[in-house]
Amino acid sequence: MTGITDFDALRRAMAENAEEPEGPARNARAEQLLAEAEKLDIPLAVIEALGHQLKVYNYSSEKDKMFVPFARLLRMWDERPEDFDEYEIHSLHWVFKWMSSGMLGQPHIPLASIEKWLTEMEHRYRLAGHSERAVRSAEFSVASHVGDLARAERAYTAWLAADRDTMADCHACELHSQGEWQAERGRDAEALDLWGPVLEGEFTCAHEPHTVLASSLAPLLRLGRADEARAHHLRGFRLVRPMESMRGAYADHVEFCALSGNEARGLELLAERPAYFTDSGNPRSGLEFLSVVTLLMDRLTELGLGDQQVPGPTGRPWTARELAVHARVETVALAARFDERNGTTHVGDRARARMDQRPLVERLPLGVRSAGRPATAPVTVPAPEPAPAKDLSALLAEARRLSDTLQPHAVEAWLAVARAAEGVELAALDRAEIADHQAMDRGPEGVALFERAAELYAEAGDPGEAWAARARGAYVRALTGEVDEALAAIAEPYDGVLALYAEGATGVRQTAGVLMSRARVLMRGVHEDPSGDSPDGEVLAAAEAAVREVLALVEGHTGDDVRLAARGAEGQAMLAELAVRTGDLETAVRLFAKASAAFVDAGLPWFAVEYEARSAGLAHHLGDIAEAERALRAALEHGGPYLEAPGRAQLHLQLAEVLGGRGRSQEAAEHALEAAHWSDEAGEGPTLGAWARHQLGGFLLRQGRWAEAAEVLESALPDLSAETHGDGAVVQTKWWLGDCLSELGEHRAAAERRLQAAEIARHWPEQHDHATLAHLAAESLGHAGLHTEADQAYTRAGDLWRSLGNVHGLVRSLRARAWLALRADSADRGLDGARELMSAAIEECEAALLVTDDEEARQRLTGELGHTHRQFGELLARSVAEEAEDTAIQGAFEDALTQTAEAVAVFAALGDGAVHTRTAAELAAGWLEADLGRPADAAARARGVLEAYEGADDGDETVRARRAEAEQLLQLMEEQTDK
Repeated sequence: MTGITDFDALRRAMAENAEEPEGPARNARAEQLLAEAEKLDIPLAVIEALGHQLKVYNYSSEKDKMFVPFARLLRMWDERPEDFDEYEIHSLHWVFKWMSSGMLGQPHIPLASIEKWLTEMEHRYRLAGHSERAVRSAEFSVASHVGDLARAERAYTAWLAADRDTMADCHACELHSQGEWQAERGRDAEALDLWGPVLEGEFTCAHEPHTVLASSLAPLLRLGRADEARAHHLRGFRLVRPMESMRGAYADHVEFCALSGNEARGLELLAERPAYFTDSGNPRSGLEFLSVVTLLMDRLTELGLGDQQVPGPTGRPWTARELAVHARVETVALAARFDERNGTTHVGDRARARMDQRPLVERLPLGVRSAGRPATAPVTVPAPEPAPAKDLSALLAEARRLSDTLQPHAVEAWLAVARAAEGVELAALDRAEIADHQAMDRGPEGVALFERAAELYAEAGDPGEAWAARARGAYVRALTGEVDEALAAIAEPYDGVLALYAEGATGVRQTAGVLMSRARVLMRGVHEDPSGDSPDGEVLAAAEAAVREVLALVEGHTGDDVRLAARGAEGQAMLAELAVRTGDLETAVRLFAKASAAFVDAGLPWFAVEYEARSAGLAHHLGDIAEAERALRAALEHGGPYLEAPGRAQLHLQLAEVLGGRGRSQEAAEHALEAAHWSDEAGEGPTLGAWARHQLGGFLLRQGRWAEAAEVLESALPDLSAETHGDGAVVQTKWWLGDCLSELGEHRAAAERRLQAAEIARHWPEQHDHATLAHLAAESLGHAGLHTEADQAYTRAGDLWRSLGNVHGLVRSLRARAWLALRADSADRGLDGARELMSAAIEECEAALLVTDDEEARQRLTGELGHTHRQFGELLARSVAEEAEDTAIQGAFEDALTQTAEAVAVFAALGDGAVHTRTAAELAAGWLEADLGRPADAAARARGVLEAYEGADDGDETVRARRAEAEQLLQLMEEQTDK
C-alpha cells in the first residue's frame, strides 16, 4: 500500500474508504489510515482520522471498538480545543449520542457509568450552547431500555418539547425512535402514523427508511395490513441486505417471515448472514437476532420439520430442533446479562415475548422465489370424515349420497366402504357399486373391474346399470387412445340399453349413462382426428348426433336429479367443443357459458370451472376482454376450495394478464402474486411460477414500485429460460429489472442487466430492441461514472440506430457522447470532440429534413434539431470553468448564445405547439445575454417570453414558471440599466 504523504491524500483516502461496504475490511483500512495520519504530524489530520475510525466502527458489527477512539478525541479536545476546526467540533459533540446508545448495547458497561455519561453529555451540550433535545432523547433511550416507563414518558415528552438544533438527530431517525416507542406500548396505529413521512420519502438519511420499513412489519401484520407488510418487506430488505451494521433490522425481516408463513424465506435470510450468529461487537443486536432465530426454529419444529437441516453458527450442521434449543439458551443468557446490569427483568421479558409469538398470518404470498420450501403440501379441502369403520351401513349411505349428487370425494368414500367391507358378506348391488367406483379410481387399469361391476349389477337385477358399467369401461379404453376399439365395445351396451328403455325395463339415468359414455367416446375421436383444424365431417356429425341424443333424452327429466342435470350441462359443453373444431368461436363461447350456468344451477359449481376457463380463452382470442375477465373470475369463484393448486395458479395468471391488458396494474399484480404462490404450492415454481413472477414484476414496475419489482424480477431470473419461457421473456425481465435498478440509483447493476438483455436481442432479426437496450445501457454506464464504457455503448447504439434509419435515436446517441466527451476531458481536446459530436448531430437532423416529405416526420425532426441546438448551447456554456480567463468565458458564451438563438428560431418555426420549448430556449439565451453584459438584449428576450404567454392559462405550471423566470430576468436587467 502506498503511504499517505499529505493531508489532502489522507482526506481522499478516507472519503474512498467511507464509500466501501460496511464491515471489518473497512474498519481495518480506517485503522491503517489513522496510523498514516499520525505520521503527518498534523493534529487535525489525527482528529479527522479518529472521527473516521469512530464512524466506521459505529456502522459495523464492531461497535464495541468505537469507545477507544472517542475517548482519545475527547482528551484531545479537553487538552487542545484549538486543534479542532468547526466541523470536527460539531462531529465530536454529535457522536456523544453514539456513545450513550453504544453503551446501552454493551451489558458489561455498568448502568451507573451510563448515567454518569448522560450527565457528562448534558453538561458539555450546555457549555456548547446546544438544546436539550438530544440529551433528553438519550435519557429516553436509557429509561425505555431498562423498563422505567414513568421516566421514559417524562423524557419522551421533554425530548419532543425541546428545540431542534444542529445536535438533534435527523427527522427520519427521530420519527423512527418515536414510532418504536409507540409500538412497544401497544399503539401500532400511532407508530405507523409517526413513520408515515419516512415511509413516503419526505424524510430520509443513510439508514432510513431502512429501519422504519423493518420496524413496521410486525405492527402492520398485527393490524391486518398484510399487503403493506409484504411491500415493506420486499422494499426494506433490499435496503438492509448490504449493510452489515443493521443486524437488528435484519432480524425484523426474519421475524416477519416467521409470523407470516414464510419460514422458507426466513431460512434463506439466515443463510445469507452466517456471521450474524456469532458477531459479538454489538450484543444488543445479537440478542434481537437470536430471539427471532428461536422464533423461526420453534415454528419449523411445530410444523413437523424439526429434523430439517438449517443454517446456523459455522463449524457444525444444525437441525431446526437443535438450533431452536441453542438459540433460546443463548438469547436467555444474553438477556440475563442485560437484566443483571439494569437491575430489571425488562430485556428478558421482551426477549421471551418475542420468541414465543404466534404466527399472525397463516401464509402471506410474497411473489419472490423461495428455494427449499419447508412446507410443500398444497392446500386442499380435506375429505369428509367417514363414519366409524365398523358402521358399514353408515359408510354405504354416505358414499351413495356423495356419488348420487356428484360431490367431491365420492370415490374416496367408496374406497372407505371397500376397506370396511373386507371379509363381510354383501348384497350383489353393494358389491357392484364398490367394484364400479374402484374401477373409476384406477383409470385405464379399471376396464376389467367395470366388467366385474356389470356382472354384479346384472346379478342384482339392474341390467340397465350393467350396460352403463360396460359403457364406462369402453370410454376408459378411448382415453388410452383405443377409440375404434372403444366404439366397437360400446355398440352392444348402446343397443342393449335402448332396447331396455323402450320396454320400460330401465330408467333415464341408466340410459343417459350409456349414451353419454358413447358421446364421450365419439368426442375422443374428434379430438384425436389427425386432420387438425379440418376434422372429418362424418366424425363431427356422428359426435354431434350422439351429444344431441343425450340432450334429447334428459330434457324434461332433470328436475332434482343432479346426475341428469350434469349430463345436460356436459352435453352443452360438448357442443361448444364441436363449435370450436368447426371454427364457430362465438357459438362456442355462448355454449360454454350455458354449460357453466347449468352446472351452477345444479349445485355443481366446481364442474363449471373448466368450461369458464375455456370460454375465457376463446373470448380473449375474439377480443372480448370483458367476457374473458368475467369468465375467469367465475372460474375462480366456482372452483372455491375444490380447485387444486395448478389450476388455481393458471386461472390467476390468466386473469392477471387480462387485467394488465386493460391497464389495471394494481389488481393484475394481486392475481399474479396469487399465481406465483399457487405455482409454488403445486411444485411448478421454476416453470409457471417463474412466468408469474415475470408478470408480477412488470405490473409492479408499472405502478412505480421499483424496489418490490426489482426483488420479484431478480427472483424470477434464475428459473426463466429461453427453452421454457422464450428468450423474449428473459430479455423483457432483464429490461424491466434494468429500469427498476436505474430508478433506484443502482446504475452499474442497471447497466449490467441492460447489456445482458442487449446481448440476447443482438441475435434477433429485428434490431430495434437491441438498439434501445444498448442506448439504455449507455445511459446507466454514464450515470455510474463509467464514461469510456458509456461512450462505447452509445457508439454501438448509434450504429444500430443508423442501420435502422432511426434519426432520432442516432442524434440522441451523438448528443450523449458529446456530453461524455466534455466530462471525460476538460482540456481542449475534450471540448473539440464534444463540438464535433454535437455538430454531427445537427448535420444528421438537417440531412434527414432534406429528404423527408411526411409533415409529421418533419415536425418531429425539426423539434429534434431545436433540442440539439439548445443542448449544444448549454454544453458550450458549461465548457469553461469559473476561474477561466475572461476572454475564454466570453468566447464560450458567445458560441453558446449562437446555438441557443438557433434553437429559438427552430422552435419558433414549429408554432404554438412548441411554445414551451421556445420560451425555455429564449430564457436561456436571455441569461447568456445578461452574462455577456447586454441587459437590453436580455430584457428584450424576457419581454418576448411574457408576450408569448399573454392570456395563457395561469393554472398551467409551466406557464407560471416561465412567467416567473422572465419577470425575474426582466427586473434584474432593468435594475442594471437604471444604474
